[in-house]
Order: sequence, then C-alpha cells, then structure tokens
Amino acid sequence: MARQRREPSNVFSLFQPTQIQQFKEAFNLIDNDKDGWITEQDLRQILASLGITPSTATLDAFLGARPAALSAHDPSINFTMFLTMMSERLCQFDPEPDLKDAFESFDEADVGTVKVDEMRKWLAEVGDRMDQQEIDKFLSGSFTDRNGNFNYREWIKVLRVSDDPDS
Repeated sequence: MARQRREPSNVFSLFQPTQIQQFKEAFNLIDNDKDGWITEQDLRQILASLGITPSTATLDAFLGARPAALSAHDPSINFTMFLTMMSERLCQFDPEPDLKDAFESFDEADVGTVKVDEMRKWLAEVGDRMDQQEIDKFLSGSFTDRNGNFNYREWIKVLRVSDDPDS
C-alpha cells in the first residue's frame, strides 16, 4: 500500500525562522522522552519540575485543545500541532487596547499625544525601566513633534501595520 503524501503545514508561514526555532526549543523542553510527541506523561513531568501538580481535568483541557488531526484516543501533540496551538493563542493576544489604555492615562486632554518630558520620567523610573539611550531611541523620530509631544495614536497604528502578516 502506498503511503499517503503529507501536505506541508501552512502554520510555518506564520512565523519567522527564529520564532519557529524558539517554539521548537520550548516543545523539546516539554517532550521529556524526546519521541517527538507531547503526551500526558510529558506534561506531568514538566509541570512537576515547576512544582505544579496538575489535575487530570487540566491535562485533558490542554491536550484537548490540540488540532483534531488524530483520533480522539491518541491525545498526543506533535510539533506542527504545538505550533498551531501557539499561533491560535498568539492571535488572541491584541496589545493595541493595552497600549492605548497605557498612553491615555498620560493624555489628560485626550488629544492623542503625551509630553515627551513626562514620558522620559516614567520610562526611566517605573516598571521595566529603560536607560537613556533606549528612551532617546524610542522618543526620537517622526512620532515626536517640535513641541515635544509624542503621538502615541499614530505610533500604535504603525505597530499594527508592521505586525500584520499581510503587509
């Protein structure tokens, strides 16, 4: 009997080669027995190494979220399935509303800009602090006007376009 020809998965076209390599490294960390499949036992072992004792329901939920490429009696996950699952999760993440909310907290006049001086202070002193060189690089350029205002609405629009795989 001739073997059925496998069609290449389109999921690989969603990521850059470096991203695929990072996902492959993550997959290999989880695939404890190195057989090319993530099984319930692999998940139990990786979670135990993190000090987590997952319930059967948690494991079933994770394994049940895989693409329906195999029969229900084999809930293992290969790398292509893993990559598909990661792409589905990443597509659910939309940073635009979070970025907009963060900038709007500094935009008291609701005009779409924030003062560069105020941004410098916050970027250097709060959260994941940036050094002066990083701040200068971020705030210099076409999104900062001559009056010292950073146009965050336009910056977010450009981020959206540069993240769009169709562009």
